[in-house]
Amino acid sequence: MKWYEKKQGAHPDVIISSRIRLARNLKDYVFPNHLSEEEAREAIEVIHRIFSKEKPDEFYYWDMAQMSSIDKVAMMERHLLSPLFVNMPIPNALIHNVDESLSIMVNEEDHLRIQAMSKGANLGEIFTLASQVDDMIEDKVDYAYSQELGYLTACPTNVGTGLRASYMIHVPALEATGQLRIILEAIGKFGITFRGIYGESSEPVGSVFQVSNQVTLGFSEEEIIEKLHSVTMQIVNQEIAVRDSLLRERRLEFEDSIYRSYGILSQARILTAKEAMTLLSDVKLGLELGLLKLETSGEFNIFDLMTQIQPANLQKYEKKTLDVTQRDMARANLVRMTLPKIQGG
Repeated sequence: MKWYEKKQGAHPDVIISSRIRLARNLKDYVFPNHLSEEEAREAIEVIHRIFSKEKPDEFYYWDMAQMSSIDKVAMMERHLLSPLFVNMPIPNALIHNVDESLSIMVNEEDHLRIQAMSKGANLGEIFTLASQVDDMIEDKVDYAYSQELGYLTACPTNVGTGLRASYMIHVPALEATGQLRIILEAIGKFGITFRGIYGESSEPVGSVFQVSNQVTLGFSEEEIIEKLHSVTMQIVNQEIAVRDSLLRERRLEFEDSIYRSYGILSQARILTAKEAMTLLSDVKLGLELGLLKLETSGEFNIFDLMTQIQPANLQKYEKKTLDVTQRDMARANLVRMTLPKIQGG
C-alpha cells in the first residue's frame, strides 16, 4: 500500500498531505548544473552504494535514463520526483522505499533531494524519517557545509538548513469566495508561499495548493516547521469557518453544486484532467460537510483517484499510450467505475 492510499492523517478535511524535503550536496563535487556526465554518474554511484549496503531490501533504485517518459511523469504525478528532475540533462537516479513515502532524487538541482511524505498534518514524524536517512548518508560522505551559513546549495534560497516543509491543502471555500487572494498577500510576510499541486511553477487545480516555507537560512528546522504549521492551521481554521458560513447562508446552492458535480462525474463519457479535478474537489467538499453520502465512502480515497486520473498514471493504468481524446475517455470511464453510488440511490 502506497502512502497516499493509507488512512487519513490529522485534519483530513483540509490538509491532504505533508512533505519534508532536504537539499544536500556532496563536498567533493561541483553543483549538478556544472557536473560532467562522468562526474554525475560517479555521484549517483556514491549514493547507490550507501543504500545497497545499508538498506539493501528496503529501497528501490531507478536509473532515469532507462525509464520511459510516461514512467517518469507518472512518478512526478505521484509526487515521487519533481518536474525539474524529469528533464535533467545529466545522468540522474531515484531511490525510494516500498510505500513511496521516502524518496531520494540524485542529481536534481542539488546532488540530493531527500523527501518524506505522509497523509494529513504530520510534519514532525516525516521530518524524523527524512533526518534518519540524511544522517545515514552523512555518516558515509562529506556534505558541502559552512560553519557560518549551514548546508550549501545550488540555489541561495535553500542555503542554511536546506529544509523545505510543505502541506498540500484543499481550500475550495476560500478560493470560491475570493478570500484566498487576501491570504496569499498576507502570508508572504511570514516567509510562507503558495504553489500549485506539483510545486514551483505548477498550476493549482481542484482548489489544491502547496503551502511551504520560503526561507531556510537563519532558522532551525524546528522553527521552520513550527511557523509553517502555525500559519497553515490559521488557513485551515479560516477555510472551515467559510465552509460553515456558506453552509448556513447558501446551503441549497452549495448542495446543488456538489450534486451537479457528482452527476457529471458519474455519467460523463469525456473528462479532461482539469475538469475532473475540479469536480472531484466539489465531491470531496460535499463528503466532508456531510452533504453527500456515498456507499462505502469510508473506503473511497479521492486523493488516490485524483492521482490515478493524471495523464501518465492513467496510461499506466490502461497499459498503453493514449492520445488526448483517448485519455479523456479513459479518465471518464475510470471515474465512473470508481465513484461509489449515492447512499439510498
